[in-house]
Amino acid sequence: MKTNLSHLLILVTFLLGTQFAEAQQKLFQFGVEKSFDESILNAKAKGMAIQWIDVNTSDSTWKAKGNLLQNSGNPIGVVRSEKMYENFIMHVEWRHLEKGGNSGIFVWCDAKADPKSRLPMGMEVQMLELDWVNINAVDGKQQPIAYVHGELFGAGGMTASPDNPRGERSKSLENRCLGVGEWNKYTVVCVDGTVKLAVNGKFVNSIRLASKRKGYLCLEAEGAKMEFRNLQIIELEPGMDRPEFVVDAL
Repeated sequence: MKTNLSHLLILVTFLLGTQFAEAQQKLFQFGVEKSFDESILNAKAKGMAIQWIDVNTSDSTWKAKGNLLQNSGNPIGVVRSEKMYENFIMHVEWRHLEKGGNSGIFVWCDAKADPKSRLPMGMEVQMLELDWVNINAVDGKQQPIAYVHGELFGAGGMTASPDNPRGERSKSLENRCLGVGEWNKYTVVCVDGTVKLAVNGKFVNSIRLASKRKGYLCLEAEGAKMEFRNLQIIELEPGMDRPEFVVDAL
């Protein structure tokens, strides 16, 4: 009996380990990272390619072509950066290819997918297409445009203090997003638990006191075709060493 139980435990451990290994495959390289000094002192520096690892999507969800990354939207889930980031500036351009499309980028993320939502814990930088408010009306009532336009919020258990509250979320003060098929530009500044977001050339939203301040980046697939391009991370100097602000390493 003990022998059979031991064999069963070994089999379960093997299957779980295999499943995790498959989910953590390196899928593609997209975007570049540079240090702040490198960006200032050597503007011609090419930087290092960012490696992305699957968490719970598939190798058919994403297609990287140079500076462009195509996202089929399915299955719903995320890919994560190979390394963690703490203080940094992120430039990224994105566009939806379907009306009402949904996506986003998580920063300071644990890159562990919740079984129900299929999404991780982290600070989400929202990327919804403008028609989302029309398609997802509640009892015939249109959702506020702030919901689609660059909201910042802690997801999956992360907490933070919104500067422009809409409940626990922080809404943008001005709608600057463009609609389906048009490219949007985000500049995201993440420093010591504060995230500030500029949309198409103007800072319009911020959130602070995040419960995690060092973690992975995660790109989100959430049911709709969309594209990212020209992703660049400029790493800034680290903050004070506070282990409670760091997610577990994978």
